Amino acid sequence: MVYDYDRLYGETHDALGQPASIFVDFFDRLDRHDLRVLDVGCGQGRDAIFIARKGHHVVGVDISPNGIRDLKAVATNENLPIEGIVADLATFEPKSEFDIILIDRTLHMLPLPTRLTVLKTMLDHVRQNGWVLIADEASNIQEFAAVHSSHLADWTTEVSRRGYLFLRRA
Repeated sequence: MVYDYDRLYGETHDALGQPASIFVDFFDRLDRHDLRVLDVGCGQGRDAIFIARKGHHVVGVDISPNGIRDLKAVATNENLPIEGIVADLATFEPKSEFDIILIDRTLHMLPLPTRLTVLKTMLDHVRQNGWVLIADEASNIQEFAAVHSSHLADWTTEVSRRGYLFLRRA
């Protein structure tokens, strides 16, 4: 049974709490601002809002209308450069390339073939020298590594540890 995040977001403000420290550390160490970031499965914007506050342009996509509503409300109130899109990740295809694609604990919610297809689609939309940052179930990381190793672009693995895979496009 799939968890009803739209209901959770409709009933609870900031339902998922703060961004993970590994993402906070990554964005704190960046020496550039004004990057284009895609937050895949953004929910209410736990990561997207933090990233936009750091000076980056963020596109957040999620299947939850309530999550996107909350994301857009914060973006409007704080004048943050965030675009929110309600879409099913199984059929969503970004319309441009991004410097960073963040996928925080989202892929494991999709059926196996779909999650691998979604990841491959996202890899196709990363700019040269861009990043894919993944947090997911530790048991899925090896499958994700196989997807990037079979991708046409050259990738380096910057972080591969329990539940995390950070890739950089060469």
